[in-house]
Amino acid sequence: MPDTETIAATSRRQSVDLLERAKKSIAGGVTSAFRAKTVPHPLYFTHGEGPSITDVDGNTYLDYTLAWGPLILGHAHPAIAAAVERTLRDGWDYGAQHEGEIRVAERLVDLVPCADRVVFSNTGTEADQIAFRLSRAFTGRKRILRFVNHYHGWLESPPDTLFLPWNDANALEKAVAEHADEIACVILEPILCNGGCILPADGFLQALRDITARHGIVLIFDEVITGFRVHLNGAQGLYGITPDLATFGKAVAGGFTLSVIAGRHEILKLIEDATVLHGGSFNGNPTVLAASEATLEELSRDDGAALKAADRSGEQLMEGIRAAAVEAGVPATVRGVGTVFKVVFPDEGAVADARGLTSPPSGRLGAWLEGMLDNGIYLLPDGRWYVSTVHGDEEVETTLAAARRAMNTVAEKFPVR
Repeated sequence: MPDTETIAATSRRQSVDLLERAKKSIAGGVTSAFRAKTVPHPLYFTHGEGPSITDVDGNTYLDYTLAWGPLILGHAHPAIAAAVERTLRDGWDYGAQHEGEIRVAERLVDLVPCADRVVFSNTGTEADQIAFRLSRAFTGRKRILRFVNHYHGWLESPPDTLFLPWNDANALEKAVAEHADEIACVILEPILCNGGCILPADGFLQALRDITARHGIVLIFDEVITGFRVHLNGAQGLYGITPDLATFGKAVAGGFTLSVIAGRHEILKLIEDATVLHGGSFNGNPTVLAASEATLEELSRDDGAALKAADRSGEQLMEGIRAAAVEAGVPATVRGVGTVFKVVFPDEGAVADARGLTSPPSGRLGAWLEGMLDNGIYLLPDGRWYVSTVHGDEEVETTLAAARRAMNTVAEKFPVR
């Protein structure tokens, strides 16, 4: 547990020095554009354990970034570490088949409502691209319909992509009526996590399901974030809406690099008969599937008790942060669900551009992030929080004490006139 009374006075100089060194060999100094937005600057870390992470200067923080979401079981979970260690002794990639592929696929088919079959890839970006290919081949159409601020990987959208506002069923109905014969698929984050943790409006997902089914359009849930985080059966289990295809990543292997395309057999058989090419040297390798098998086993135990506990911890955090904002007189909104939510301030500016890149934190958001860091809480630069199964009562209590101090700092820097 971090000592939140002393971190604010502790230097993070070694991270600054390493960043300057990195800029001489790495474009921009970081290996993902999103990381460059970190307040007050990107930090360098030496190790993580459970809910905590330690930087090169020896500062330990409660971590609510969780590597941008994948670490659903926290850092260095012993079950995942043991499974991967056993696998590494036998070789970490064969470029061929092994029984672990079957076991994980069987577990996924059992857990995911839309999954008649699955295939494995490595990143969420890859998985979404495969889903687009499958949809186009299955329907014989080309256009993709997606929603503003939803993130489906870092590749540019094709020029024939249609963009619609989120939660607007009337706009959806109109666009489909005009372009139904051209639209291969509709893709969405069932919870708009990347663009502000905005929940679907009542009835919106059902409207999506009804409209796409009526017009023979493939409905794709991008569950790279929500999968095995908001519910053991994904967002489709949480909301009771079954898409035609779904993509998974992040939490599915507890932090190892694995993504999954799951869906109806009649669509995925296009891979079986080679109508759609799906390849990759690292697909389904023993290492990541050992991590996934261990992760899914831990999450499934006792009817998903660990994930339910994480959700309760997150709900307590959301309620406590709201209370801290009110007490300090800071205008702030907390929205999302227990295991992934966002603290929103009215002066933080645009959430994201078409590629999901957040604006640099400024105003109250910047002050909040720096205040939380100084009080031992490590957060993402867009104000998003990820909660793991190892964030328990003690962590919640420590975090909310830090949140009250940070909100008071925000109030001092940005008083309400």
